[in-house]
Amino acid sequence: MAKATIRDFNPEGKRILIRVDFNVPMKNGVVTDDTRIVMALPTINFLREKGAKIILASHLGDPKEESDKEKLKMDPVASKLSEHLKINVKKWDSCTGEELKKYVLGMKNGDVLLLENTRFYKEEKKNVDEFAKELASLAEVFVNDAFGTAHRAHASNVGVTKYLPAYAGFLMEKEIKMLKEKLDNPERPFLAILGGAKVSTKIGVIDNLLEKVDTLLIGGAMMFTFTKALGYKTGSSLVEEDKIETAKEILAKAKEKGKKILLPVDVVGAKEIRDEAETKIFKAENVEDGYLGLDIGPESIKLFEEEIKKSKTVVWNGPMGVFEINNFAKGTEELAKTLAKMEDIVTIIGGGDSAAAVNKFGLDDKMTHISTGGGASLELLEGKDLPGVSSIKDI
Repeated sequence: MAKATIRDFNPEGKRILIRVDFNVPMKNGVVTDDTRIVMALPTINFLREKGAKIILASHLGDPKEESDKEKLKMDPVASKLSEHLKINVKKWDSCTGEELKKYVLGMKNGDVLLLENTRFYKEEKKNVDEFAKELASLAEVFVNDAFGTAHRAHASNVGVTKYLPAYAGFLMEKEIKMLKEKLDNPERPFLAILGGAKVSTKIGVIDNLLEKVDTLLIGGAMMFTFTKALGYKTGSSLVEEDKIETAKEILAKAKEKGKKILLPVDVVGAKEIRDEAETKIFKAENVEDGYLGLDIGPESIKLFEEEIKKSKTVVWNGPMGVFEINNFAKGTEELAKTLAKMEDIVTIIGGGDSAAAVNKFGLDDKMTHISTGGGASLELLEGKDLPGVSSIKDI
């Protein structure tokens, strides 16, 4: 069932509470990467142009102590947003209170107000009803455009929907379309590339994807739990010993379902994780003792690229190696470059480290979709319902 979006109501003159994801990196009180702010602009601009009064809510970081609050205020975000919108975005020093309500009632069409960091309130993460009700009382309509928090049932993204009609913003709409609809009915062959450090964080994803994909490529450190399950020598590579049986079960399940799982055939190894470390290429079945496998090798890159070129839909979650270090970035970079060249396929990057890698290599504009939510995209790939999505009106 489709979700209602901001095209499905008349926003003119209405006070609209928009949950955005302005959890941006900052240094010395300055926003160092405004990507998340930029991604929220289409929704904000659309509603402003239609004559809405915009109240924005977001968290920033995760303040644990009172002392954390000073450096996690939303003021730098308001400044950056003002630059983009070319208007003065008013920043309020709280999320509740009579003065705030009075201010909101006096807002003019097209005005934009940014509330203080929602996580300054312990009630936010606990989804305390009273706090959600207070937030909801500021507006007449709620719009969720924060896919990055969609897997969390917090007051500002789920609690408020008890009191306000809830719609998806353009960013949320695109995430649902790409990560759910495209993957539920993919153009085939459908390929999934999974990497990262641990099998344990991806078991649900593998189980769900094995029902849908034609081929699954596995790289990153999680490959070694699988190669160990096959009886290979893994040297000092990261292996989750308690997941070896699970890896065997996954391989057996794939065989039974007629699905292809491709593991790397060679790896780049080193004795330590640093750029100056001397590297050595090993066959995947025989990594020497004392060496850590830290990237997929040249033969694996070729093998994986061939599989990509046969595909029509590709979803990628997790890097092939320790891509932050240049010595171990080649596998991730080469696969990203291959995907970037493929013009007639749907390429979906599942947030988190995969998105960071594609951004690092300057290939973000060559992908069909890069998810803004690492945790949320992972849970969608597992087939889970996300509370931040479920709470939006159906149409």
